[in-house]
Amino acid sequence: MTQATRTLPLATAEALAASALRAANTDAGAAASTARALARAEGDGHGGHGLSRVPSYAAQSISGKVDGHAVPTIARIAPAALRVDAGHGFAFPAFDLLLPQLAALAAQAGIAVGVVVRSHHFGVAGQHAEALADLGRVALVFGNAPKAMAPWGSTTPLLGTNPIAFAAPMPGGPPLVIDLATSAVARGKILAARESGATEIPEGWALGPDGQPTTDPATALAGTVAPAGGAKGAALGLMVEVLSACLAGGSLGVEASGLFDGEGPAPDLAQTVIAINPDTLSGGVFASRMTALARAYAGAEGARLPGTRRLENRARAARDGVALPVSLLDRIHAIAEQDQASART
Repeated sequence: MTQATRTLPLATAEALAASALRAANTDAGAAASTARALARAEGDGHGGHGLSRVPSYAAQSISGKVDGHAVPTIARIAPAALRVDAGHGFAFPAFDLLLPQLAALAAQAGIAVGVVVRSHHFGVAGQHAEALADLGRVALVFGNAPKAMAPWGSTTPLLGTNPIAFAAPMPGGPPLVIDLATSAVARGKILAARESGATEIPEGWALGPDGQPTTDPATALAGTVAPAGGAKGAALGLMVEVLSACLAGGSLGVEASGLFDGEGPAPDLAQTVIAINPDTLSGGVFASRMTALARAYAGAEGARLPGTRRLENRARAARDGVALPVSLLDRIHAIAEQDQASART
């Protein structure tokens, strides 16, 4: 059954998300940073990382599972390495702090690495990589998540959906961005389906707790998601676990609390970001090589560079707004009304 939707200008959707987060015991600055990321995800077509996250984020800030008033801090721990402590707050203010400084450090050293610890759900990994590419850097981003995916051959969830993102500057245009979950689908898409009131998700997305395929979003959230590409996706998920949780010293996916409710301790996740100065390594020919690569793709029938759909979605959202399920909007409005009532008194 088709869900009823309402279309909002992107700025209105962002303001609504910020208002709801403020009402849920989140500092105004952290609420603005987080709402900005959620609205951009929605506009880019990543609804699972968009406003569908507001009710669960709000519940976690209210319960204290997320510290809505945390102020991230940054330290240079090696000549080309930075460490940001998110303070068990929302991840987006921590990334706002890290990325410009990491880009600047890569300009000096040729390559720099940053980690975010005591972190939370960090949204669309590709957006963080794209932000670095906008600053002229080639970027790699890795982050772990609470257990949702079983190793190949098992039905026991041990790994998160554990995304990998890459971005590179593209001369004369927006960056090339490649962003993928190591699972068949990002778990946020299943959450978005549940939050919208949908009763079914596509076949092949998930297994229930009994290890059997399911199309019910609630059962899927209690079970596991399938690895992308079978054993290869499961192996990549394990690689990301090492490159984030183990390398940065965060909780493993099997140890982290869930991101979809306000129960339990802080998730304590970790993310790793690598920034590369392409001119340093290429001897100044990176831009011309990227131009040649783009030309080769343009000349191949049926080929297109990955990530271009986000640009189409972004332009459409800026022009027409975003369509959101009415049931979700009603929930967010109910949370935000507490903030509006407080402002009136």
